[in-house]
Amino acid sequence: MTNKYLSVKSPEIWRQLLADPQKHWKPGYSAWEAAHTWLAVNGFPPEVKTLFSTSTFPALQKAEMLLGIPEFKVLLPPRRRHPSQNDLFILARDANDNLISITIEAKVSESFGKTIAKWRVPPSNGKSIRYKFLVEKLGLSGKDLKSIRYQFLHRLASAVIEAERFCAKHAIVIIHSFSSEDIGLDDYKTFLDLFGVKGDVGQLTYLTTHTDIAYYFGWAKGSLNKSL
Repeated sequence: MTNKYLSVKSPEIWRQLLADPQKHWKPGYSAWEAAHTWLAVNGFPPEVKTLFSTSTFPALQKAEMLLGIPEFKVLLPPRRRHPSQNDLFILARDANDNLISITIEAKVSESFGKTIAKWRVPPSNGKSIRYKFLVEKLGLSGKDLKSIRYQFLHRLASAVIEAERFCAKHAIVIIHSFSSEDIGLDDYKTFLDLFGVKGDVGQLTYLTTHTDIAYYFGWAKGSLNKSL
């Protein structure tokens, strides 16, 4: 079976979209696992479908995938800096026909990268511009972000930017983890604490509503593709 909603139809085409098609393209690495998992189904993989169907948000329980684009780049200010390259962008709709903007971050044993404190060293005008943009876009003014992983901020900003572009009502980041040990879960929970909420594996968590868009984070737990 091939996922008819994806813009690519084979793992090899997906691979060519990676920033580095050689470095991490092998079983047990997130890009390889995500590609084979999403291409093997039609629509959402079971663990992502369950994330929606078991959520406490009735309109999202029957979320339907409309389109998926791997390695989707979203430009963030200043544009001369690197874009946010999302493992997968998905446009979906809820039970009320409202659109949903979803960015997928796939992980196996990889970390979520630098904290904001480390990312801002050495300081630069470009980083200051981007940081200010992220804080304002996500409604985080006045929050202490030093220990927060930078990747969470620009993934959520990507979902929000695309929600604005498509006039979507929901902006969602899903951590699609293939780690049996839930590596990175503590960093994930620290990010949720910024919004005064709690979340865990297999849960879709509402963060806030900002500029009429509802923000969510979710953690879907999949399995490595051992049979391939």
